[in-house]
Amino acid sequence: MFDTFTYRFLHFRRPTLTPSSLPSLPQGIERFFVDTPGGQIEVLHGKPSKQARHGATPLFFVHGGMGGAWVWLEYLSFFASRGIPCYAVSMRGHGSSWHPSYLRMVYFTTKRMLADDVVAGIRWVQKRHDGREVVYIGHSSGGGLGQYILSAPEFDHVKVKGLVLAGAVPGFGSLGVYINWWRLDPWFSFRMIFHGWHPNSPLSHPVLTRRVFFGEQLPGSYLMKFQQRASRYESFLWPLGMMSRFVKPENLLPRITSWGANKGQGIMVLGGEIDKIMTIPVMEKLANTYRESYTGLVAQKKIEGDDRDGIKKLLGDGGRDTVGQGVRCCYVPGAAHHLQNDVTWEIGAQKLLAFYEQL
Repeated sequence: MFDTFTYRFLHFRRPTLTPSSLPSLPQGIERFFVDTPGGQIEVLHGKPSKQARHGATPLFFVHGGMGGAWVWLEYLSFFASRGIPCYAVSMRGHGSSWHPSYLRMVYFTTKRMLADDVVAGIRWVQKRHDGREVVYIGHSSGGGLGQYILSAPEFDHVKVKGLVLAGAVPGFGSLGVYINWWRLDPWFSFRMIFHGWHPNSPLSHPVLTRRVFFGEQLPGSYLMKFQQRASRYESFLWPLGMMSRFVKPENLLPRITSWGANKGQGIMVLGGEIDKIMTIPVMEKLANTYRESYTGLVAQKKIEGDDRDGIKKLLGDGGRDTVGQGVRCCYVPGAAHHLQNDVTWEIGAQKLLAFYEQL
């Protein structure tokens, strides 16, 4: 227990990033940098290993807290091997993007600033693909950012082909999620004090990271690499800005452009079956929030759609998946919160592929 009271994995200085120090990438993945007013942000691209699908909609992956574009490497390789254009962004302070100082990142970086980075990445990808809208896939707080961007009036110029919320912070607020986290770790508050309120304190040891992010089957070697690549420090204002309701579903849904194309689903909620913080009840409530809003907007003829068939069971691994009222809700058996990195990640990728192909 007291082994987790350590400073070994905590940092207070930004990393030194030079071309020679950047982490190597798997074959078929390339790195770009996009200019923003604050500095350059990293975008990873999965180069199609076979002929790219002509006119295909690009996938745009967004990480959560302590992550970076690198958390999507498995998914980038998976979709690139199928000829689907795919990209992952690292927001400021993450991955190989520019890093604010500790104080600036932790206490003065807001969710709006991070959203600006995400939108800059989306715009850059759209330019590479003749203006085509992306499918936005956001994990954890990155999923929260996607909902915020598509709901906020200041980003009303941003539209997407589809929205995938992977273990995402729910737009109705994440207070319950953090209560789940505190229940997992009874020493949470004491450790935060011991670490001088360092934002990475709850994930400051591989034991803690496994407990919150992964299942027991994940190899220790992978876990250690994950721990070492995690961001050195994180914004407090990002999660604090999502504690209470921060999304209006009635604003978000009209900014998904696939409605009416085939009367299918424009939103996918993708959860880990053994996620201990974004639990199945949290994900079900998230899916139902958008289903209820979809039904109302269809009735008001504010979006095109068809909800007459209600909610149906969907065949798939795990037996929990449902579809209907504009939302596909699926779970990855054997996966915890970091479902894109846990041992059964490929099941989730297959379910995402099925959603993509019906858009």
